[in-house]
Amino acid sequence: MSDTTHTQLLIIGSGPAGYTAAVYGARAMLKPMLIQGMQPGGQLTITTEVENWPSLLEIQGPELMVKMEEHARAMGTEIVNDVVTRLDLSHRPFRAECDSGRVVTADAVILATGAQARWLGLDTEEKFKGFGVSACATCDGFFYRGKPVLVIGGGNTAVEEALFLTKFASKVTLVHRRDSLRSEKILQDRLFKNPKVEVIWNHELVEVEGEDSPLGVTGAVLRSTKDGSTMKIGGDGIFIAIGHAPASELVKDQLELHNGGYVKVQPGSTRTSIPGVFAAGDLTDHIYRQAVTSAGMGCMAALDAEAFLAEHGQAGLPDPQHGELAETVSAE
Repeated sequence: MSDTTHTQLLIIGSGPAGYTAAVYGARAMLKPMLIQGMQPGGQLTITTEVENWPSLLEIQGPELMVKMEEHARAMGTEIVNDVVTRLDLSHRPFRAECDSGRVVTADAVILATGAQARWLGLDTEEKFKGFGVSACATCDGFFYRGKPVLVIGGGNTAVEEALFLTKFASKVTLVHRRDSLRSEKILQDRLFKNPKVEVIWNHELVEVEGEDSPLGVTGAVLRSTKDGSTMKIGGDGIFIAIGHAPASELVKDQLELHNGGYVKVQPGSTRTSIPGVFAAGDLTDHIYRQAVTSAGMGCMAALDAEAFLAEHGQAGLPDPQHGELAETVSAE
């Protein structure tokens, strides 16, 4: 038997966007419920040092997310450790079904399910994640000041990461499995002109090499995509830059998406194509992908939701005459 509850504001996702939305939603007396999802805390839980969070010179990623959860809970947010498996946005109140059997209906929904970096799926890649293997140069590039690093990929993401890393690293080696890049020409021009950059063509990463005590990367094994031969190259950091995948599976057939699956929001807001549904953080952001920008969007989403609920009152409650939902939601 399912456990059904109703909330004014349902927040799905527990990264910086979700927890910040929860803080602002609770302060607005909306009594929000936040469902954490598969990875409570989001991508920051696999990050080590965080040095770009305002007011904190340094903090571990998991510790920062614990503090954000504690803040949201202290403000009055109901935090649920569960996973939403189905979300029906066709009627208001909206309906979320969870893995545990819990059913939640809500007058407004904030989606903060984030995006995840695409990985190669190597065992050694997994072993050294956060200890020399990263998917975010702007997050971790500072730690490689004066050190050689590798960037794996050939699109805009890879070239942008490589160029950013030249500000810190002594040398940046871009490894691409083809003989030409897929990035924009202007980015390629900047890359080829940078004296710190070397490109290794027609090779792919097959193994991350490193030490166990302390855990850290020392280099990589590359394999030729032409003849299968292998080569070793040294490096203190390896950045996997083969793109990001927004976690939009729940809404891919219900909300307007763009740029490969990111939820589209109206300019200057967090409003989606369905009234009463808002989106924040990396789920919508294919450009910045920073914790602080996600948190800012979480604030915006809560304020947008507060304004929507104030305007619509109890819209979506069952119609007393017909016993049906009073409002059918259509995309704007």
